Amino acid sequence: MIFEDFLRGNAERYPDKTAVVCGNKSLTYSQLWQGVLDKSATLPKGRAVVFRVSQDFEFMFTYFALHVNGSVAVPLEKDVPEEGFNEVASLVSDLKTPEGTADILFTTGTTGKKKGVMISHRAIIADGENLIEGQGFTHDTAFVITGPFNHIASLSKIYPIVIKGATLIITEGMKNVNDFFAALDMPFARFATFLVPSAIRILLQFSGEKLRRYASKIDFIETGAAPISHSDMQKLCETLPQARLYNTYASTETGIISTYNFNDLRCLEGCLGRPMSHSKIIITPDGLISCQGDTIMSGYAGDDELTAKVLKNNTIYTSDFGLIDEDGMLRLKGRVDDVINTGGFKVAPTEVESVALSMPQITDCICVAAPHPILSTALKLIYVASTNVTKKEIALYIKSKLESFKVPVFYEQADKIQRTYNGKIDRKFYRQNQ
Repeated sequence: MIFEDFLRGNAERYPDKTAVVCGNKSLTYSQLWQGVLDKSATLPKGRAVVFRVSQDFEFMFTYFALHVNGSVAVPLEKDVPEEGFNEVASLVSDLKTPEGTADILFTTGTTGKKKGVMISHRAIIADGENLIEGQGFTHDTAFVITGPFNHIASLSKIYPIVIKGATLIITEGMKNVNDFFAALDMPFARFATFLVPSAIRILLQFSGEKLRRYASKIDFIETGAAPISHSDMQKLCETLPQARLYNTYASTETGIISTYNFNDLRCLEGCLGRPMSHSKIIITPDGLISCQGDTIMSGYAGDDELTAKVLKNNTIYTSDFGLIDEDGMLRLKGRVDDVINTGGFKVAPTEVESVALSMPQITDCICVAAPHPILSTALKLIYVASTNVTKKEIALYIKSKLESFKVPVFYEQADKIQRTYNGKIDRKFYRQNQ
C-alpha cells in the first residue's frame, strides 16, 4: 500500500469535496486525482526525482504523481542555488533506496551538513495516523499550510488531511500576515494550522487582538521545530482559550512521535506529551531521547556510516536530552550540541532564552557561548528589543528567575536574530561567527 491509495479512494468516495485551496482557486478530490494522473504521464518512473517546491497545486500534482509512478520524491527549497540542486541530483541519480521509499527530505543543516533522510510510505501513513490520533483531524478539518513543503513540519500535514479526506489551504507563509487571516476567512468551520514559535510570537505581538477575533473558528494550532517560550504558550492560551494548542516532538529522522495540548490549564513548559500509537520513546542512560516505531526514517541517502551512528536495531538515537515524567509524558531538556559548559555548569540556552523572552521589552534573542578570561566560556545573550532596556535591567530580570550561573555575562543588542527558512534559530551561524 502506498499513501496515494487514500487519495484515489477519496476521489471515488468524495469526488466533489474540496481537497486543496490556493489563493482564490480550489480543487476537488476528483480534480486533484485527475491532475495527479495527468502529471504522472510526464514524470520518470522508478527513480529518485529532484524538484523545487512551490506553494501551489503544481507541487501537489508532482509530489503525488512521483509516488504513483513508483519514484522517490526529493523536494528542495524553491530558491536553492543551482549548484546545490545539482549536488543533490548527482547524489540521488544512481542511489539504491530501500524498497518502499517514498521521499528523501534534506534537513536544514542548522547543526551540521545537510543530510538526505529517506522516508517510507509506511512511515508516511504512520505519521498521518499518529497526527489523527493525537490532534483530532477530521473530515471537516481545513488545515492552513504556512511553511515550505520540503520540510517535515508542513509536508506531514498532507498525510492526515488526505487520510481523512479533509481540506488543505496553501499559503505563501507568514511574510504577509494578512494572507493567514484571509485563509481563516474562507467558508470552512474547523480551521487548524502549524506555526513555528517565531510565527506565533509575531502574531501575538502585532496581531493578537485580531487573532482573538478568530477564536471560535480555530479548532487547533500545532507548534514545533523549535522550543516555544513559556510566556508565548501562556499568551496563546489566553488568546485562544477554547482551542487545542499542541507542542509536538518530531523530526525528519524520527517522524511524528508525541504531542501535548498545553491549553490544559497546566501549560507545562518543555512538555511534548505521550508517544502515539505508532511510536515509542526510550530515554538512554545518558538522558538522551531515542525513538522506535513505524514513523522512523529508513536511513540517510548515500551515507551508511552516518546512518549507523543514529539508527541501530530499528531505533533512532537523537541528540535531545529528555525525561519521561510521572504522567508518562516526554519533557525536553535541550540538545547535546546546544548545551553550554560554563564554570563547570551545563546550561541549556533554550532555558535562558525562554526567560528573556518573557521580558516585555525583548522580542527575540539567542543565548550563545562566548570566550571569557577566567571561566573560559561564558553565556552571552544577543537580543532584539522593542523599547529601550539596559543590559543591567535584562541581567537583573533573568537573575530573578534563574540560578546565578544561568545569567549571561555578556549582552549584545541586534537588529534581528538569524533564523532558518522554517523559523528555527540558526545556531550554526552563531557558532561559526563567534
